Amino acid sequence: MTLANRMGQSANCVSRFAFGMLGALALSTAILIAPSAKAEEAALAAPAPVAKAEGSGPPLWVLRDADSTIYLYGTVHLLRPGTAWGSAKVDAAFDSASEVWVEIANQDDQSAVMPVIQQHGMDPTRPLSTILKPEDFAAFDALAKANGASGAALDAYRPWLAAFAVSMNGPMQAGYRSEAGVDKTLMDRARNSGKTLRGFETADIQVRHIAGMSEEGQVAYLNHFVRNHDGIVANLDQTVAAWIKGDVAEVGRLSRYNTGDVHADVHNAALIVRNADWTRQIEEMMRGSGTAFVAVGAAHLMDNDSVIDMLEAKGFTVERL
Repeated sequence: MTLANRMGQSANCVSRFAFGMLGALALSTAILIAPSAKAEEAALAAPAPVAKAEGSGPPLWVLRDADSTIYLYGTVHLLRPGTAWGSAKVDAAFDSASEVWVEIANQDDQSAVMPVIQQHGMDPTRPLSTILKPEDFAAFDALAKANGASGAALDAYRPWLAAFAVSMNGPMQAGYRSEAGVDKTLMDRARNSGKTLRGFETADIQVRHIAGMSEEGQVAYLNHFVRNHDGIVANLDQTVAAWIKGDVAEVGRLSRYNTGDVHADVHNAALIVRNADWTRQIEEMMRGSGTAFVAVGAAHLMDNDSVIDMLEAKGFTVERL
């Protein structure tokens, strides 16, 4: 795989950063080519219905006041096609909303994400081979080669982006796809039904959070995925199963394996700073009126320091439906 392809994959996956950091594994080399008219037509086609989950399905929360209703739904950014995660309660909440809020509204727009990746994800003046311990760089090189690249080809990557680059193949080979993910499905549904689609942040803001981690935190993140690459798919499988069952505590625990358990900087960049900003925006939304449906990575609602925790700390009552 060429360096250009890997950069394109990374550009497409950065906006799926937050779900236990595994959201960052979403990829699609197709974004390297401008979408054709046929692709644009497909994007406007009615999304395929989602099979209903057994039981009550993934959790949904709501906060209300006299004239405002906001639903909170934790998503999984990567799924195997055909995964049954739908539910009548989510459909009803989504249909009642005039606005749908996601992490980044234009997350699949390469022209918006690629320049940010290039600016904040590459540093040829400080190559990985000089940052990592020799044994760690050797392990990184071996994994990169197994994925069709090499340590030398990725040497100019900053550690956070290098971690994305070597972490992609496992879930893809196991059948996970970003186009089957909840975010993509709900965004397509929103566009198709004429709802207003809004984003809490831009690609630039999100990448700055990731790239702003200390070098120590970035190296810990990279080494984590190199050393534990054999467990990436199993962790994702377990997370999806817990999410579909509505097991909030288990989703949070599995998410922390790739965030807070790796380094405090990862938890801070992935969740705390962003959750605080989103909480502020939701608080502002509650001062207005109407119904909105918020769909963000499940860890933002189910891990420590969640948006729900922060809203409750501000005095809001958040009810699980």
